[in-house]
Amino acid sequence: MPRPELTDARRPLTYGIDAVNELGESVPTRIAGEHPLTIYVDNRELVTLMTLGGAPEALTIGYLRNQRLVDAIDEIAAVQVDWQVNAVAVRTRGGRGIAPERVDKRTVTTGCGQGTMFGDLMDELERVHLPGDARLDQATLYALLDAVRTHESIYKQAGAVHGCALARGGEILMFVEDVGRHNAVDAIAGQMWLEGLDGADKLFYTTGRLTSEMVIKAAQMGIPFLVSRSGLTQMGYELACQVGITMIGRAQGKHYLLYTGRERFER
Repeated sequence: MPRPELTDARRPLTYGIDAVNELGESVPTRIAGEHPLTIYVDNRELVTLMTLGGAPEALTIGYLRNQRLVDAIDEIAAVQVDWQVNAVAVRTRGGRGIAPERVDKRTVTTGCGQGTMFGDLMDELERVHLPGDARLDQATLYALLDAVRTHESIYKQAGAVHGCALARGGEILMFVEDVGRHNAVDAIAGQMWLEGLDGADKLFYTTGRLTSEMVIKAAQMGIPFLVSRSGLTQMGYELACQVGITMIGRAQGKHYLLYTGRERFER
């Protein structure tokens, strides 16, 4: 499979400023970066994302993947990020761009900031088939939560970001943070595509709430387990039941709530 030509245009994740505390004292403080990144596909402007800037190429590829705007990684010839103009140029093989019908319908989501989902993604869930034999036991869940708790993160330095992790068992394979939780999800999806990773034996952890779009993205990545320290929405619950995802929320320390997919979970 041909790999796209990529830049490596990571931005600094934090910046130093001086703040003043309740005693009037100057306190050196780290704050999270935030940058606009406008995606162009074959010279057509698509969307502007606000991002930490830590993995802009993977974010762009994952966004195109999760929005079902491209069907395979080999359709992408190049992803070139230029922070001087806050833009990323995506070139497809053959320069065919994105079919207009794929971007005609937009749904504004509950994503951090304001998210947009293109097309009839919910209809496509009917074609998603998650592995029926995947299992998760309580000890592995606890190991994952402990690994996330001890992982070095921008949140510990500066706050103001969401984090997502891709794990196999209790081992974290990827950990991405961004100013919006969907950016972090998309960056992992893009990296999975680049590395040819399958989601069937993976777990996905997010610090964000479990909404419908989070369930849709996990299902599209083929991941049967979705874990969050936050809660869920009614539509997220219904979609998880529909596609058969095992969804666990309020997960911190030794506490969790198993919402869906109980048949996969072993206490």
